[in-house]
Amino acid sequence: MDGLPFWKMHGLGNDFVVLDARERPITIHPDQARRIANRHRGVGFDQLLVIEPTQTPGADVFMRILNADGTESGACGNGTRCVAALVMADTGAETLAVETRAGLLECRTAPGGVTVDMGPARLGWQDIPLAHEADTLHLPVSSGALSDPVGVSMGNPHAIFFVPDAEAVQIDGVGPVLEHDPLFPERANIGVVQVLGRDRLRYRVWERGVGVTQACGSGACAGAVAAIRRGLADRTVFVVLDGGDLLIEWRESDGHVLMTGPAETSFAGILSRDLLDAPKDA
Repeated sequence: MDGLPFWKMHGLGNDFVVLDARERPITIHPDQARRIANRHRGVGFDQLLVIEPTQTPGADVFMRILNADGTESGACGNGTRCVAALVMADTGAETLAVETRAGLLECRTAPGGVTVDMGPARLGWQDIPLAHEADTLHLPVSSGALSDPVGVSMGNPHAIFFVPDAEAVQIDGVGPVLEHDPLFPERANIGVVQVLGRDRLRYRVWERGVGVTQACGSGACAGAVAAIRRGLADRTVFVVLDGGDLLIEWRESDGHVLMTGPAETSFAGILSRDLLDAPKDA
């Protein structure tokens, strides 16, 4: 395989390697994704995003999402903003429909970045999914001081725990335990939320297949939805992440969640043949 052009992008520090497969197919195997994700011997990323052609009516591109551990994900809010910004800059369009495994996401340019319609929040236990029926407003999951989370799917599963001080939670300690709780057959993203006001939430996250990240767009949406369901926040809130703020609106009219935030390019480069052709991990 020849060297492969890529973009290194990020949304509030949630960082991505982006590949463009619209004109020629690109197949990235899990072991290759893990090598590219290595921050010492590869490029480093939280997710790898591949822009592919789509055959779905109404969609402009398909976005494939690989986590740092090589597993595939259905949704990535910050990544969607980055792909939308890249493609819209290339085409001159101000709107873009991005197809993902989680559905079709409508994007548009906005002051300071991109707005993504993340679609409806999914709140049923089968939607998240859970291993068995349970009240998604009060999930029977706990670890240490964390308990009584809200379950939300934004195309990927989230468990949102409310805490008095988000900074005091050792998210890298409890995150991997809760991610693999038996209640989550597809594992789960683990978020902790501190309510700063009805229009402001502090959110920290452990992403399944990745670890602690500076930001998680789908998680910020899930955190806002969870707070609104609990009666702790208004329908439009700022979510404060380690990497910056996202504006989240949970629309009452149709249940769709709108996310607005920045998308930035750090640099472009070429993935070497040696990196792509390296032997598979043992």
